[in-house]
Amino acid sequence: MSTQLLFDHPACVMTHLSAHVQEQLVDVLAPLGIHPRQFGLLNLLTEEDGRSQHQLAGPLNVHRNVMVGLVDELERRGLVERRRHPTDRRAHAVHLLPAGRSLHAEAEALVSGFEDRLLGGLEPDEAQTFVTLLKRVFVHAGLDHDLHPGLLASGAALTEHR
Repeated sequence: MSTQLLFDHPACVMTHLSAHVQEQLVDVLAPLGIHPRQFGLLNLLTEEDGRSQHQLAGPLNVHRNVMVGLVDELERRGLVERRRHPTDRRAHAVHLLPAGRSLHAEAEALVSGFEDRLLGGLEPDEAQTFVTLLKRVFVHAGLDHDLHPGLLASGAALTEHR
């Protein structure tokens, strides 16, 4: 099968693009010493500080043991801290510290620049349509339970096409 025939299949195109984006995102965040999952964790905490590790694991699609390692690393760096959860004595709430907020702002700027370059071949309205369509495919594939709540809220089209 030729490469051209592979790119006639949306699944092949999306797989190739996903691998490219993942690789590039790792490179974009490397100067800050974080990985995409850590960026996702900081992003979640920016929106809703004080979530339990269990509550954070779902949207990031990571096993709870992996989540412990992610939080450990960010805690070692003074970016987050664990505190007793206010309603569950067995759980710890993860809180973003000022250094974490600052690092998140830097990471957000780098990621936004990367996204601008990634979608640079599209007109602004085309880029918005592209992202909206990707979100619809994501929901249709049954992955919306894993989608970050901020992404769901930013795409009214997601709820219109269920």
